[in-house]
Amino acid sequence: MASPPRRLTLRQSVAFAWRTLRSMRTALVLLLLLALASVAGSLIPQIPNSPERVGQFVRAHEVIGEVYRRVGLFDVYGSWWFVLITALLFTSLVACLLPRSRAHLRAIGQRPVQAREIDAFPLVRGVRVVAPPAEAAAAAASVLRRRRFRVATEGTSVAAEKGALREAGSLVFHWAFVLLLIGAIVGKGTGYSGRAAIVEGQTWTDAALNYDALRLRLGRYFRGDFSGLGLRLVDYRDAFDERGLPLYFESELELLDTSGQLVRTDVASVNDPVGFEDLRIHQFGFGWAPEIRVERGGEVLTDGSVLMSQVTAPEGRSQLAQSWHGFVKLPAVAPNLDMAVELELWPDGRSFFNDGMPMFDAHDPWMRYRVWEGRLLDPSKASLDTQLMEMTREGFFGEGWTVDLERACVLTGPSALALEGGGGCPDGATPSLVMAFPALHHYSVLQVSKDTGVPIVLAAAILIVLGLLSALYTSRRKLWVRVEAADEGSRLLVGGFALQRKEQFQAEFERTVAALVAASGGPLEREAVQAR
Repeated sequence: MASPPRRLTLRQSVAFAWRTLRSMRTALVLLLLLALASVAGSLIPQIPNSPERVGQFVRAHEVIGEVYRRVGLFDVYGSWWFVLITALLFTSLVACLLPRSRAHLRAIGQRPVQAREIDAFPLVRGVRVVAPPAEAAAAAASVLRRRRFRVATEGTSVAAEKGALREAGSLVFHWAFVLLLIGAIVGKGTGYSGRAAIVEGQTWTDAALNYDALRLRLGRYFRGDFSGLGLRLVDYRDAFDERGLPLYFESELELLDTSGQLVRTDVASVNDPVGFEDLRIHQFGFGWAPEIRVERGGEVLTDGSVLMSQVTAPEGRSQLAQSWHGFVKLPAVAPNLDMAVELELWPDGRSFFNDGMPMFDAHDPWMRYRVWEGRLLDPSKASLDTQLMEMTREGFFGEGWTVDLERACVLTGPSALALEGGGGCPDGATPSLVMAFPALHHYSVLQVSKDTGVPIVLAAAILIVLGLLSALYTSRRKLWVRVEAADEGSRLLVGGFALQRKEQFQAEFERTVAALVAASGGPLEREAVQAR
């Protein structure tokens, strides 16, 4: 009767798991899994970066979207399994590299070992030289040292080797990946990243409340110490080709210290970020921001820039031809009554009358407004929930105009009296709720991030390149020289081999033998001992 299989003890199980984890094959498998996870994070929309695209994906693919949500594919880099793979890869790399590093350090500290049978090596040359054995051995050691071999002598025998830089480069290359992981963990774990929308002429301060709350991503170990540095948008500039494709986007910024003093002026663009102390500032997007002022009986209810946004253009239509949308919310404008004004902007007013015309710049800006009354459910300025509201009035006005919101008519403005079909307010009535559109500005959306791991990642990248170069372009080579007394002069027997780049070593071996013979007074005759 066959005996049942023996069960492993806890200690044996842990030892087996550790042996598996410290295998280079395991490290390669984990690295492959990490790469596949990164690909998924690049192809699938991520909640921290683009929650709108995630919502669109879920609505378009309900079943697959639910599976992705449960698996964590909408937040790959924050998922438990990505953290687990990273931790296992880190542990596996360290477990593989520690024994190799100790062995390499021991090898560096050891003297080259003398060979018993030189004529058994792949490359062997025998030559009789003029110098006596002691002088020939000393000359051989001197020649090999000048050629940067590590040399050990024993009587008239010389052992030499070089190429330890190859193994050192390999170790540096692999340790640099550990450093890279540390830099990524430190940078992402203790830093933050968010988007800042700044209107031309206005100043923005690096503080939590000034970021778009949906776009602000804080590291797990971030302590909340925002820098307090300031950015003032001097000017936003862009250019498009005839097809409406962007040529460049850039923002001219004044960089201010925590006291508001100007440090310097710089320009941020999409592929050329601005570095300011610990902050990195990228150009991310842009938009239009009309100045809107609402007054009631001389009392200013709101006065400031309204950040407008666009919906994605349908297929076949240029995004530049899309109008811009924004909202002004007036809670408790009357007893038990809230009000909101929905704005639709055409920066180039000609596009309103010529649908589909791309709007490259501002030209006689034109706006439609709709007045909603009822109960405001959402204080956000980016959207308007109209479930408990009713649209009561609408109208149009342009830059520099003033309208009466109660009667939806134009009070003042260029061409106010020449409105087609009428639209001016009748004389004699006192307006109670007035809205003005004094000016139109650009606003710039900047990606602001603090990543203290960038210097560590940069150092790791440099070490990876240096380690790779030394591992690829060096090889380990070993040479042995034995000098024996002869009837006249002495006899040199030289042998050696290379672990890598063997063809190149064969030529180097011949040159080294020639240098050894020359240093020993020249040849008497060459013996018939050939390369194997």
